[in-house]
Amino acid sequence: MNVPNLTEHFLELIRRSSTDLPADVEAALRRGRDQEEEGSAAQAALDTILQNVQMARELSTPICQDTGTPIFYVWYPTGWSTLPLKAQLLEATQQATRKYYLRPNAVDSLTGRNSGDNTGIDFPTMHFIEWEADYLQVKLVQKGGGSENVSRQYTIPSAEFAASRDLKGVRKAILDVVWRAQGKGCAPAAAIGVGIGGDRASGMMKAKEQLFRKLDDINPVPELAQFEQEMYEELNQLGIGPMGFGGKTTVLGVKVGTAHRLPACYFVSIAYMCWADRRRTLTYRDGQVTIE
Repeated sequence: MNVPNLTEHFLELIRRSSTDLPADVEAALRRGRDQEEEGSAAQAALDTILQNVQMARELSTPICQDTGTPIFYVWYPTGWSTLPLKAQLLEATQQATRKYYLRPNAVDSLTGRNSGDNTGIDFPTMHFIEWEADYLQVKLVQKGGGSENVSRQYTIPSAEFAASRDLKGVRKAILDVVWRAQGKGCAPAAAIGVGIGGDRASGMMKAKEQLFRKLDDINPVPELAQFEQEMYEELNQLGIGPMGFGGKTTVLGVKVGTAHRLPACYFVSIAYMCWADRRRTLTYRDGQVTIE
């Protein structure tokens, strides 16, 4: 099957992700701003963030100076080759860098040399998943270095704290991540993505997949839906606040997914996402492209 050339649309996907914060995230930031004490450092921080969001959208410039690692999840129909899709995503990434939608971020781990165009060994990150649907869907999230540095993975029982292999243990892991992060992960965290189970690699993938979920969605597993809401409320009682200045707005959402695991292993993987939750989805169906 001939794969259409979608390079220009992938470029627009990157531009939208990098420069235009999703509406649900911006709305959550505004709600947080309104609940902070008038004239407080927390409110001032959120005012600055919201001003930055507006300017980035109007000028089509990056929301944050660290444009992060582009992480693409590509769901493609049976019969499509992933090779041209990969080539198009790489070309779009290079073009986005030349147009300054992305900062050159790909650095050789041995030499420290920057490739200059955001491409390199396994950079950007791409995951290709064949599915039974007859259309293409590409999701992009840009994961900044600050938020990546405070993301963590635990094996339960944990060396850091006493924990059981259940949601009570997961709760302790989430609390530990957010408390350790304080303001270093550019709080408020737009989302705390949690992966329970899997192995070390698939567990973190599961956690990062949660970052694509909208803040107001409801987990289809009732037990997890209740847990997400309880953790959201508890984390915002820690008093860390925007950028660690103190306040009521420490996280905007908690999203949890699970995977089967080995009996010997219980991994809790946590992907902390900064307030600049840059995510967009491109869909190609019946010759038409939509980006949301």
